[in-house]
Amino acid sequence: MLEKINETTGFLRSRGFIDPDAGIVLGTGLGGLTAKMENTIEIDYRDIPNFPVSTVEGHAGKLIYGDFGKKKIVAMKGRFHFYEGYSQDLIALPIRVLRYLGIKCLFLSNAAGGVNPNFSIGDIMIITDHINLLPNPLIGPNDDRIGARFPDMGEAYDKYLIKKALIIAEDLSIKVQKGVYLSTSGPTFETPAEYKYFRIIGADAVGMSTTPEVILARHMNLPVFAVSIITDLGVEGKIAYTTHQSVLEEASRTEEHMTALMTEMIAAL
Repeated sequence: MLEKINETTGFLRSRGFIDPDAGIVLGTGLGGLTAKMENTIEIDYRDIPNFPVSTVEGHAGKLIYGDFGKKKIVAMKGRFHFYEGYSQDLIALPIRVLRYLGIKCLFLSNAAGGVNPNFSIGDIMIITDHINLLPNPLIGPNDDRIGARFPDMGEAYDKYLIKKALIIAEDLSIKVQKGVYLSTSGPTFETPAEYKYFRIIGADAVGMSTTPEVILARHMNLPVFAVSIITDLGVEGKIAYTTHQSVLEEASRTEEHMTALMTEMIAAL
């Protein structure tokens, strides 16, 4: 793994990806944030050595480097999911590469279904903890050069960054929620009984990504901040027919507020 990380990192540095301050992974329908970046360098995933390729609508499949929030960042415009059939090594590699490029913090976003009855479609939820029902990306041989065999997950989401986000959101008059994100394999949306079960075990929102990226980041001692945009509801009496297209549409409606929050968060690093 480390050899592939170094090969990919070396390739990106040769293309101008130098000393980024932060990395951002953009979820379903949330790639518009990159329009706010300046002085950009874009590379298609298919042109990056060892990188997988996004196969899902709403995930453009580009790695973008440039100025954002007065900092240098690398943005993944499109992520990789377990349901696409990728091995754990392939899912892990991009997050590892961001770290080895030199990012000091990882920012994540996703579209999610709300199971908290106090949530509404369009809410931004700051993730404070998670329940991972996906295979753990650290299963298999461990390379101690990358991280410890048994990383602690007691603070998966950085408390300082959460506190900072709450202050920024208040200053910008952006309504935010806080909550626990639960990840499933997908690609099916949940049944009513599953939504009910997830709420019972402590989830506020459910999606098909993000937790593997958080685990990988914490394995490398990388601070994480993450948000979910609530694009549909899994609350009894409010469950509606959900499609990938409806998720994309709802995510795009809230993207402006998410971008404003992320801009100020990164500027404050």
